[in-house]
Order: sequence, then structure tokens, then C-alpha cells
Amino acid sequence: MKLSICQTFLLLISSIIVSCSAGNKHKEKFASFDKQAHRGGRGLMPENTIASEKNAINYDCTLEMDLQMSKDKKIVVSHDAYFNSDFCLTPEGDTMTKEDGYSRLIYAMPYDSVAKYDAGIKPHPGFTRQEKMHIVKPLLSVLIDSVEMYAKEKNHINHYNIELKSSPKSDGKTYPSLEEYVDSAMKIIIDKGIAPRTMIQSFDIRALKLVHEKYPGVKTSFLVGKSGVKTVEGYIDELGFKPDIFSPEFSVVTQNLVKGFHKQDVLVIPWTPNTVEDIQRLKDMGVDGVITDYPDLFAQIK
Repeated sequence: MKLSICQTFLLLISSIIVSCSAGNKHKEKFASFDKQAHRGGRGLMPENTIASEKNAINYDCTLEMDLQMSKDKKIVVSHDAYFNSDFCLTPEGDTMTKEDGYSRLIYAMPYDSVAKYDAGIKPHPGFTRQEKMHIVKPLLSVLIDSVEMYAKEKNHINHYNIELKSSPKSDGKTYPSLEEYVDSAMKIIIDKGIAPRTMIQSFDIRALKLVHEKYPGVKTSFLVGKSGVKTVEGYIDELGFKPDIFSPEFSVVTQNLVKGFHKQDVLVIPWTPNTVEDIQRLKDMGVDGVITDYPDLFAQIK
């Protein structure tokens, strides 16, 4: 992203403000056991929508979500860079084949076209308990305004876990450049005043490094999958700095891994255990929270 001298100065000032307001990254701590609703709790509500994130507040959960970018460079809350045929309908209300859905990239459309697709009325084959409703993929700015207002009515303070969906193969295809995508998302997070209550997560080491270097007051969470399991030191070496949170696929977690990261002053918050038994087992191992599709399960955890 090419920035003018004025824009660069304002971005620098914003970063300094975040650093000062956040101070010690752990100053404003999340709950002792951080209950996170994956994509707002997609087991119960249409994922990554204003409705699902409001519902996560009802369960006293951290609001977890994903970001994409539209053609007019607006930040959209969506896991997929395209329209997933499992639960999205065309502007005409028709279903799509997987191939058709894949071909409809969010980055190829201005947001007013993105907002014509329904993302909540079609029954989701993987989440049969999900409440159905006509709903669209929201802008991040609008979602934040909506959930902050809802939280105020509930006398609740929101915490956020926001995932940057990027990878080398996506550069120039689902956003113009990695830095422009990251800066655009961070500008909204800073301008809305939620940066001290937000962790930024990603599988993309490059994105986390950008956040770590340009926005040092914001918490970072390193997402990893099942493949290529490493030691604690191996993960930190791969990233190149110590993140605030280590967030592995839940089957990777062992008690030794948890203890090892705790010795490094790094929290462990795995994704996505979806049974009471798995969540309880992880909590008993000493993890600092979990990200689940079913936030209603937390009521059964001791």
C-alpha cells in the first residue's frame, strides 16, 4: 500500500497510541480461562455474522472472527475468500456448486455486491443445530459498532480474537498486498478503540511479524495445525519472536507442551474442541482457554 507522508505519520502515531494504551501486553488480561466462540459459535448461529458474535456475548465468550478484503478495499468478516456453497446463496437466492462458489471471490467484488449474498438461511450440513436466518457477511467496522453497543446494553466488556487470513499464495489475489491488508484491518481495530482488548491471530508468520513490529502493543497469537509438530523452542524459532498466545489444533496439545509455553510466559489456547470431554481434558491439562464452535458447552465445564 502506497502511503502519503501524512498517512504514514498518522499510522505511526496510531501505533504509538496503541502501544501506550496497551502498555504491558498482559495488563488487560482476558478471563483466567478464556472461553472463545469460534466464528462467533458457528455450531449455534451463522458463522462470522453480527448475530453470531452477539450470541457469543450471551455466553460471555471472546469474539473470534476472520477477515477478508473486498475489491473496494473494505475489510469484510468472513473465513473464506469466496462464497462457501455449504451455506451461502447467490443474490438471486439460488444455491451454488462448490466450483461456482470458489469462483466468486470477495476480492473481485465491491462490498455492496458482497452484501447481496445470503450467508445464513441455507441449512449448514456440518452444523445441524445452527439457527437459520437471512444475514450477510458484515463489514468489520459495522460488526464492531454493533457488538460494542450490544455489550454495553448487557454491561459486558468484549474481548476479540481476530484472524488475519493471508498466505503467500493469496498475495495479490485476495488482497492487494499483505501490508495493505494488515494495515487496513489494524486501522479499524485501532480507530474503534478495541486494540487493547484484541489478540491478532494468524497461520501466516509474515502477518504476525508485521503486527509485532508495527503494532507492538497488540497481542499476537500463533496458529498452527497438526502437521509438522515441533518443540516449544521450535515453534518460537519458526515465528522469530515470542507470541503472547500459542494456538494449536487441539489434538496437538500435551501437558508438556502447555508447561513449556508457560515457562516462556506464552498462553496456550487451542482450537477447536467441540465436545465437553475434549474441552474438560484440555482445561485439566492447564490450557488458558479454548476456541470452540459450541459456546454453550462451557456451562458444563468444571
